[in-house]
Amino acid sequence: MAAPGGGVEAEETAGGPALGRLEEEARRRRERLRALRQRTLQNKDSGERENKQFREDDEEETVKHKELKLRNYEPEDEELKKRKVPQAKPASVEDKVKDQLEAAKPEPIIDEVDLANLAPRKPDWDLKRDVAKKLEKLEKRTQRAIAELIRERLKGQEEELASAVGSAKQEGSDSD
Repeated sequence: MAAPGGGVEAEETAGGPALGRLEEEARRRRERLRALRQRTLQNKDSGERENKQFREDDEEETVKHKELKLRNYEPEDEELKKRKVPQAKPASVEDKVKDQLEAAKPEPIIDEVDLANLAPRKPDWDLKRDVAKKLEKLEKRTQRAIAELIRERLKGQEEELASAVGSAKQEGSDSD
């Protein structure tokens, strides 16, 4: 470590620009630690005396301001009987309990029981549900196809009717 004469510090300052940045920071850190140690030692010596005096003052003040309240203790002394706190009566909670019980009662949602809802579903109910949209499209196509077939038949009958009428006119004109 350092000699009592401060030989190490003399060597460090003599090096001057040769010291690296890290070495300079380390030297500053050491100086700060030394100063901190000296301050803490001084504060311990003077601080203990001040703290003891401060604590004694606080204890005297707290004793003066505290008032004794006796809740469970039955004093025999007349002076202490004056400080006894009367027995506390428990608050009535019956109204609160009744309100909570009334709120907890469930209201009947369904008055009548529907037997269709109680009966179990058929095993293929989900398949029918999924196919229902496709069946609607097919139903529309089927109706269009039926209407088209009926129109074709009507056109065919009109042509037959027209040809029958036309042939009847020809026969009627031939017979005259």
